[in-house]
Amino acid sequence: MIDLAQKRILVTGGSGFIASHLCRRLVKMGSEVAILTKYHSIIDNVRVVDIWNQLRVVEVDLRNLDSTRRILDFKPEIIFHLAAYNHVGDSFIHPSEAIDCNLKATVNLINVLEETPYQRFIYISTSEIYGSQKTCPFEEEMTPNPISPYAIGKYGGELYTKMMMEQRGRPMTILRPFNAFGPYQSLRAVIPEIMVTCLRHQPIRATRGVQTREFNFVTNLVDGMILAASKEEALGKIINLGCGEEIAIRTLIETIHELTNSQSTLNFGALPDRPTEIWRMAAANQRAKEILGWTPAVSFREGLQLTLDWFRNFQAVYGETDSPLMRLANFG
Repeated sequence: MIDLAQKRILVTGGSGFIASHLCRRLVKMGSEVAILTKYHSIIDNVRVVDIWNQLRVVEVDLRNLDSTRRILDFKPEIIFHLAAYNHVGDSFIHPSEAIDCNLKATVNLINVLEETPYQRFIYISTSEIYGSQKTCPFEEEMTPNPISPYAIGKYGGELYTKMMMEQRGRPMTILRPFNAFGPYQSLRAVIPEIMVTCLRHQPIRATRGVQTREFNFVTNLVDGMILAASKEEALGKIINLGCGEEIAIRTLIETIHELTNSQSTLNFGALPDRPTEIWRMAAANQRAKEILGWTPAVSFREGLQLTLDWFRNFQAVYGETDSPLMRLANFG
C-alpha cells in the first residue's frame, strides 16, 4: 500500500469541483500537490483559494502537446486525471471540443508521462459511459453505450488508458464515479440549481422526474480516489464509485424543497423528457467494496444538508448586493 503523504502528486483540472476537494485532502495529508490549469490566476481558480499558496500551479492546456510537456519538470509520482469537458448537454453543441478535451488531452497526457517514471495513474472516467442499459445497477463488465459526445470522449480516454495498462503494463486504474454533489459545485448541476432556486423561492420547472440517478457526496468519492491510488489491488482494474442508491429526480426536488422550507412552486411535467434520457442509473459497487474497502461515509441526506448549508453561505456572498464580493465591484 502506498502512503500518499510526502508524494509528488499531480491533479489535472485541479480547480474543478471534485478535483478541488481532492487537492484539499491531499494537502492536508502532507502531499506535495501540483495542479494543471489553463490560467495561473486565483481569480480563475477560486475553488482552491484556501490552499492556493500550498499548491504548485502549472499552466497547461492538455490539448496542446508542447504545452503538456511542462508537467515533466514536476516529475509526478502519482497522477489523478480529472481534467475534462464536463457538461453532457453542451457537448452536443461543442462535440469537437468535448472530444479534444476528453480524448485527445488524455492521449497527450499519457504519452508525455511515458518520459518520466510514475507509480500510479488514476483515470477518472464517468458513469455516463454506460448510457442506456437493459438492467440496473450498472456493472463494470457491461458493454458501455455512451450516448453523448461528452461520454464518447471520456470512454475514448478510458480505452486508451486500458490499452496502456494491458499492452505496456502501466500502473493505472480506471474509476467510474457516479453523480457527485457537494460544496463548490457549479450551479448548472441539478442539485445546486434546485437548491439555489428554492432558496430564492423561485418557481421550479422540471420534467416528470421519473428518471432515477444516484448521488454521491463529493468527499465520499475523494475517499475512493485516495484508496485507488494507495492499494496495489486496484492496479489494472476498472472500478465503479457509487453508493448504488437510486433516487427519482422528482423525489430529489421534493426533498430539497422540504429541507429549504421553500415557497417555490413545483411544476413537474413542465419540461419535456430529453430524447436521449437515461431512465435508470445506479452503480453496482461490490468491486469498490472488495478491492478498495470503500463504502460511503456520508449519507445522502447528511450530504444534502452539508451542501445546503454551504449554498446558503454562497448566496450570502455571491447573491446579496451588499456582500463583500459585490463591494469589490465598487472600485470607481
